[in-house]
Amino acid sequence: QVQLVESGGGLVQAGESLRLSCAASGSISSMNAMGWYRQVPGKQRDMVARVSTGGSTNYADSVKGRFSISMDNAKNTVYLQMSSLKPEDTAVYFCNAYLRRMGFAGWRDYWGQGTQVTVSS
Repeated sequence: QVQLVESGGGLVQAGESLRLSCAASGSISSMNAMGWYRQVPGKQRDMVARVSTGGSTNYADSVKGRFSISMDNAKNTVYLQMSSLKPEDTAVYFCNAYLRRMGFAGWRDYWGQGTQVTVSS
């Protein structure tokens, strides 16, 4: 199986920082990209940031300049450094990995369990 284990969520005050981590493990034959998505009540799950194994990054407009995503290819681990946090950043954050599993053809998405980030005003 493939598992994505997240850590780093919590409660912080506006203006503070937080770093999320997510490690993918299991029967992984090849990793293509990892990313972070977030979801709030009444809304769909949206991309926050993604990074490919080649180093290309993408950010949602709402977090550009405040969040930074990075990946350790050797460890299949992705990080999200969140700075200048705002109350509107409050959401459940989900780790995503786009990978190929050993013994299976093709690529697919895998998801973490989600971690709560709450930013108080």
